[in-house]
Amino acid sequence: MNELLSGMPSSQNSIVQAAAAVVGTGPAGIAAALCLACIGAEVALIGPAPAKPQTAPGDTRTAALLTSSVDLLKRLGVWEGVAAEAAPLEAIRIIDDSKSLLRAPEIEFAAKELGLDAFGYNIANTALVAALYEKAATTVKAVFAANVEHITIGADHADLRCSGGAGAWACLVVGADGRRSVCRAAASIEASEWRYDQGAIATSFSHTLPHRNISTELHREAGSVTTVPLPDPLASSLIWVGSAAEIEHLMQADEASFATALGQRLGGILGGIGTTGARASFPVAGLSAKSLVGKRTALVGEAAHILPPIGAQGLNLGLRDAAALADCVADAQLRGADPGGDATLSAYAKARELDVMSRTVGVDLLNRSLLTGFMPLQAARGLVLHGLNALPPLRRLVMRVGLTPPTALPSLMRGAG
Repeated sequence: MNELLSGMPSSQNSIVQAAAAVVGTGPAGIAAALCLACIGAEVALIGPAPAKPQTAPGDTRTAALLTSSVDLLKRLGVWEGVAAEAAPLEAIRIIDDSKSLLRAPEIEFAAKELGLDAFGYNIANTALVAALYEKAATTVKAVFAANVEHITIGADHADLRCSGGAGAWACLVVGADGRRSVCRAAASIEASEWRYDQGAIATSFSHTLPHRNISTELHREAGSVTTVPLPDPLASSLIWVGSAAEIEHLMQADEASFATALGQRLGGILGGIGTTGARASFPVAGLSAKSLVGKRTALVGEAAHILPPIGAQGLNLGLRDAAALADCVADAQLRGADPGGDATLSAYAKARELDVMSRTVGVDLLNRSLLTGFMPLQAARGLVLHGLNALPPLRRLVMRVGLTPPTALPSLMRGAG
């Protein structure tokens, strides 16, 4: 490592030498920095400091973390601090709320069928990010609360500069900086993007019937409406996906009108609707980087892939990126190899290819199947759900596929105490 970084400037000029520089302070980026630090790599984390939960009402999203993601947070020493703010997901209920003549039956996937207490836990994004960032402040070599303005990638290192000249020299750049990734651009990695004629609202609401730790997805032609349990048994988070016009109309509605519309949409499954929280909207879109790696660069999270908000796949996929990259860098360290070299990057790309591809294609097809009026496809979807209802072994198989990737879990996700 010292040989790889020889000749680099010292940190006295606010330039840090590190094995890896992680760009991006969303949950996947901070987790990537912690994973790399966990395997002994020197890491610089660069990105704006996240707003504290009590001062960040604009972020209304929650994260449904699968069991493997929770295990990762335990290994990183983060879970204990946020567990009290998380609600277990003991079952997932799917309701066909479409106007199709071939409506599918309601189906419920229960964690206990797999011998689990829960599929995972739901937690506010702000609480999760705050806990990760607090851990990073005491774990990684350096944290720069600033945006990267320029990245120069050389033969044996990358030079990352923030405003004022501070930054890092690193063997490996980890791009976790989202849709408009500076890291992806610097490494000349192309990405394909697509838009659906949909928008989504993220918010929370109170209700008169307990959620019983069940997440409910109501599928209809314009999109899905998903309620996810919060720690309060009479409160849930909400992702409402609909046509762009519908979402715009709902965002303009006052609280009472929105609550009325939500109650009508949910059809009483959680009883009466009480108060609703702050609403935030975002377009439903997809992104897929044509490669997860470039010169001295590895992409993780939304810099590599963006999925529609269906099935809790997005962040869990990004956390698996972070943990898998740590495995590849750990192997490079054991061999005395370059953590940003071609062999390390090729190993990472190979490790993530099948998981990323299968989730990206699967979620896209599911979302498009909800939008189509093509009768044979509607019939096929209905038949599948009928089969899952009638055949418990098949239902358990589908649950296992949803919970675990098609390849082995990274080391840091293989259980925790």
